[in-house]
Amino acid sequence: MSQVTWWRGGVIYQVYPRSLMDSNGDGVGDLQGIIAKLDYIASLNVDAIWISPFFKSPMKDFGYDISDYLEIDPLFGTMADFEQLIDQAHQRNIKVVIDQVLSHTSDQHAWFEQSRQSRDNDKADWYVWADPKDDGSAPNNWLAIFGGCAWEWEPRRQQYYLHNFLKSQPDLNFHCPQVRQAVLNNVEFWLKKGVDGFRLDAITFCYHDELLRDNPAKPKDQRQGRGFSEDNPYAYQYHYYNNTRPQTVGFIEELRALINRYPGAVTLGEVSSEDSLATMAEYTQGDDRLHMAYSFELLTDDFSAAYIRQTVEELEASIGDGWPCWAIGNHDVQRVATRWGKQQANPTMVKMLNAMLFSLRGSVCSYQGEELGLTEAPIEFNQLQDPFGITFWPMFKGRDGCRTPMPWVKSADNAGFSNAQPWLPISAQHINSAVDVQEADSDSILNSYRHFLAWRKQQNVLIDGDIQFVDAHPNVLAFVRTLGSQRMLVLFNLSIQQSHFELADIKLNSVLDGHGLATGHQDQQQANTIVLPSFSSFYAFID
Repeated sequence: MSQVTWWRGGVIYQVYPRSLMDSNGDGVGDLQGIIAKLDYIASLNVDAIWISPFFKSPMKDFGYDISDYLEIDPLFGTMADFEQLIDQAHQRNIKVVIDQVLSHTSDQHAWFEQSRQSRDNDKADWYVWADPKDDGSAPNNWLAIFGGCAWEWEPRRQQYYLHNFLKSQPDLNFHCPQVRQAVLNNVEFWLKKGVDGFRLDAITFCYHDELLRDNPAKPKDQRQGRGFSEDNPYAYQYHYYNNTRPQTVGFIEELRALINRYPGAVTLGEVSSEDSLATMAEYTQGDDRLHMAYSFELLTDDFSAAYIRQTVEELEASIGDGWPCWAIGNHDVQRVATRWGKQQANPTMVKMLNAMLFSLRGSVCSYQGEELGLTEAPIEFNQLQDPFGITFWPMFKGRDGCRTPMPWVKSADNAGFSNAQPWLPISAQHINSAVDVQEADSDSILNSYRHFLAWRKQQNVLIDGDIQFVDAHPNVLAFVRTLGSQRMLVLFNLSIQQSHFELADIKLNSVLDGHGLATGHQDQQQANTIVLPSFSSFYAFID
């Protein structure tokens, strides 16, 4: 894999900096904490880290509300710390991808503080402003993801401003050329610092419908999915006019033209739309758009071979020369060991889930703690930090349960994360899964994760091969990866019950071992049948 195409089939480890490691005793993780854990991250055999926002911010949405794109928030350290992080990561052959929140800023950003003052200042059109209706109400029916109306009144301008998230996160007006150029200038600042790419937060929200048309209502039977339910009125609309507008592709092309001047730099878009798979395909096709994109399609509660197959096949059918990136967990959703594992999660299942993710066609984002098999941490209301959870409690408990600090040392105070009270409590459920406990156990989830990724690096067909699914028992996810003349059969039993796979006209060439997973085997009486024990995997080259 070349330095330019390192991302194709690459594994990107997501670091949530608040919760990785606290180096200065304030209870919050920081850049020096990441530096201190780079050897650990390198030992996982991942290709890159994606660092969630560390820019200057009032932290109303924990860094996704940026007040200065070009400054490090003192909570996380200094620019010198970041430059050291880049250098130290590169010395370990780890690429560094950083979050870019382009669609909105904090209301404390200097741009917005100027824009809100009047209708005729230099930044007057940099945000989405609209007059009220004749009765003084909001310009239209658009809703914010975090609850309620997407419009907030500003008395100084006698207008409303748009916020697709918190009211403290006003949306930039990408129809304004000066905004687009300012955003690109900010991106280039970090390219010059030596970053290897960008994870583009909420990229589908950059543009809005200039006619401010109402979003149509969504029928009751279609309101589930993408992390929303009837607990949140956001699910009651098709978000055609405040999301995924056609002009977004043009901006992506402008962004890609800039990125192309820095060989090896990569763009990864977060896609959330009414048809996320179609949007992923549209945003990544050709060499003038995003390098890759991921959506929330595998971040849902639906865990079945049929759903995973359908999701991947639908994307493959439309993506052409585009490139997907898959994730089964991140800082916004319940941890996968709980979300998919339910009451039957065990180490064998978690190992299989990681291997399944690493075996799909595409690149991978793996969230910190997934290598330990961490479950969703229970959070009491008085411990909540997430504004999303505070608003929707108790029906939705927010995102804090997947954001609790990493457990490093079982016997240490605060599990070795900090010598101060952590910003979120360390789950008692996580203590026995601490890194030092798992490193001492050759059969741990952590060592399985490391072992499998080392093995995967030797299997080019898993990194860059095509994928074609095969009919199987409902509990079995079955597909063939193909690269040139090499064909690999891959099977996963997604059930706690033993399952079988009939080879039919598939002829085994050689069964692969060395991956370290619980594995299936040919039935001794019926050689055409693969027996798959609980949560097992099976890899074999076929003719």
